Amino acid sequence: MPVLNRLRISPVGLRGVVGEGLTVDHVLDFAAAFGTFLEGSGPVIIGRDTRRSGVMLREGVMASLLATGRDVIDLGVVSTPVLQHAIARSDAAGGISIGASHNAAEWNALKFFGQNGTYLSTSEANELLDIYHLRKFNYVEWNALGRCAAQSDAIDRYLDDLAREFDLERLRRFRVVVDCCNGTSALILARLVERFGLNLILINARTDGGFAHEPETNARTVSLQLAPLIGPLNADAGFLFDADADRVAIATEHGVPVSEEMVLPLIASYQIPRSAGKLVLTNLSTTGLVEEVAAQAGGAVVRVPVGRQAAIDALSGYRPDQLAVAGEGTGAIMLPQFRFVYDGIAAMLTILSLVAERGQPLSEIVSGFPPYTMLKGEVELRAMKIPLLFAALRERYEDGRANTLDGLRIDWPDRWFHVRVSQTEPIVRVIVEQRGGAPQELFDAVMNTVRGLA
Repeated sequence: MPVLNRLRISPVGLRGVVGEGLTVDHVLDFAAAFGTFLEGSGPVIIGRDTRRSGVMLREGVMASLLATGRDVIDLGVVSTPVLQHAIARSDAAGGISIGASHNAAEWNALKFFGQNGTYLSTSEANELLDIYHLRKFNYVEWNALGRCAAQSDAIDRYLDDLAREFDLERLRRFRVVVDCCNGTSALILARLVERFGLNLILINARTDGGFAHEPETNARTVSLQLAPLIGPLNADAGFLFDADADRVAIATEHGVPVSEEMVLPLIASYQIPRSAGKLVLTNLSTTGLVEEVAAQAGGAVVRVPVGRQAAIDALSGYRPDQLAVAGEGTGAIMLPQFRFVYDGIAAMLTILSLVAERGQPLSEIVSGFPPYTMLKGEVELRAMKIPLLFAALRERYEDGRANTLDGLRIDWPDRWFHVRVSQTEPIVRVIVEQRGGAPQELFDAVMNTVRGLA
């Protein structure tokens, strides 16, 4: 694996392959930078996912925070959504989530949150990066070191928040198979069953540090172990989570995997009619079905650049009562009542609520949407002729509506393509979608142009 791909330092946070790219020095310095960056005297709340490297990273994070005079509250093994809820209900100065979401087991990451459990804005994240790179850390004397405490009730209090928003008793009639991918969802869902009696059958629920399969939330991963069990177990639906429980993928009662692109349209169709806000916020690479669903429900779509940071920056410009839902085509969804929290479990409960409200099987609800077909490709970035590439594409497809907010997206009434340079890898990503059958001819033409100039 190239060095560039083993470590990623960006405004979103720190992410890498532990040992090869992500080292103890990175963890110590980033946590010290965060302790220096934070304002106010409140504690810093930390939590980790189930990865084997999590304990090591936790110790480094804790040491640096204490060394900068920050009190630390350790939640133990929890998801990022649980951590964000804990920050929001406390007087904490911020928080750090230790976990790499959908990345493989050898990866780990630090994600940073400010007061109220919100991701850092771009300006805040850039300030944190400046402190990290300049190594200007506010270490304190021995008698001003922070103190550490453990907190064991974070999952229960998070479930209390969910119970106030969802009719969990109504959802008890569904028999659901859940692939936890040996991640944090296993602990949360087991407690959800104990407290509220939901009929959840958990697989890959051991939290011993390894993963039964890659923690990707897509139809291919759903087909590996989850989908074949749904029919024999006579389940109403199946859900799969990444290691951090902030993304979800689904399968119907027939054991048919559903494209990850369908998660946002499903939830939007439920949220828009019942929400004060009518806006759906998503990125430029998400399915065009979202616009069709929003229009039918009396809503509208706001498109932003790809990346979590862009979504968070855009969200800060809207009140919660203006939004119905925010998310992307990866199964990562934010509900307005839990603003700034990508939460796979809340997304699962929303989809089950949709099935309960419609009184139809999930397969019928999914088949009721018009078909869209998406093709994806990538080209290694070598020639660095990106301005020429975008100019050539824009000239060739001048009959379409151009959007240059993030790379180049060209739209027609029934199809579109999006070409952009990846933020994390030296590649150019190409996505082409069409209402109906596969847009193979357009995809091949765009890919050939990209190969010639990228």
